[in-house]
Amino acid sequence: MLGLLLRLLPFWVREPLLIAVGSVLGVRIMYLAVRDHDRVAAGLGVVFLVFTAIRVYAVIRALRARRNPSPTTSADGAAVDAAAQAQPQAPPQAPPQAQAQPQPQAGTGPRPGPDTPEKEPNAWGQAVAAVAVFGALAVALWVAPRLMPSDNSTPQPASCSGGSHEELPRAYKDTPQPVTGEELCGALNRPDLAKLLGTPGETATTASGTNNTAPLTDGKVAQPEAEVTFDTYTVNVSATYNELSTDQYVKLMEFGDETDVKTLTVLGRPAVLSSDHTMKLEINLGSGGSGGPVEDGPLARTLSVALDREDRGGYCEITVWSTSGTLPNDSVLLDIAERLLPKIPERPVR
Repeated sequence: MLGLLLRLLPFWVREPLLIAVGSVLGVRIMYLAVRDHDRVAAGLGVVFLVFTAIRVYAVIRALRARRNPSPTTSADGAAVDAAAQAQPQAPPQAPPQAQAQPQPQAGTGPRPGPDTPEKEPNAWGQAVAAVAVFGALAVALWVAPRLMPSDNSTPQPASCSGGSHEELPRAYKDTPQPVTGEELCGALNRPDLAKLLGTPGETATTASGTNNTAPLTDGKVAQPEAEVTFDTYTVNVSATYNELSTDQYVKLMEFGDETDVKTLTVLGRPAVLSSDHTMKLEINLGSGGSGGPVEDGPLARTLSVALDREDRGGYCEITVWSTSGTLPNDSVLLDIAERLLPKIPERPVR
């Protein structure tokens, strides 16, 4: 049906319509091909653009022929007249005898001559057909993306899960203005987190937040936690609402396994950088769920920052590690902390 309508359209309506549709589709398909690195789409876009270029060339030739008509007809007419004058005059002949002309049979009329003009197509009909074809194409292009199923295979970033509907432990009710695991996850799972880590092409695979309590405190110290995992790095953030100041925390590191300890200030708050190994625990489900011994996991880098400028107690820890053992620069942790700490309310004066 569409092909028939296109054939019925006059040249000066059909060709501009094909050029407009071909150029729009070609440019759009090429843009999607470059964005998605799709060679098949790129080839299809080239086909549309080449088709459009051919139609443009045909229109240019038609415009030139219309402005400069060919002199072939006038030259041929002059040649015919010259040839007629050069021929000798033939002697006059006697008029032929009258012959009986056949009488036309009843019910038959004169046959139409070869010079009978054909009926011109209706200009209004052509205009209406052109508008109808263009409208049908526009509607098809607008409706097709909504009716066709999406084949976008680009992985979507993980959203925060867990801790949104569970009841908060009592420690959170006894702590003034505590942040929750869901809020920590929302603050950590930023669109530019992968870029801050130096891996802008990666997408978060998992993101979660939990409302925990600190170990060895009998559930009396709130310790919300959030974690976002990428293919290269994993980032963990926790806020511990205890009475331990950063200065006391640094002194305790002297008796621990932390290495490469550096004290500094982040957003006007005392902070400390340290390195330590994560814990690796393997569970064999085939032998009754028994687990092996706890081993050292990959090396992790941690930035601990006081929850307030006066360092009244409590701290926020940002830890980054990778399964390969590679660690980012300390500036990466500082950049994450500068964007995360404003989302955590400072501890009020007690």
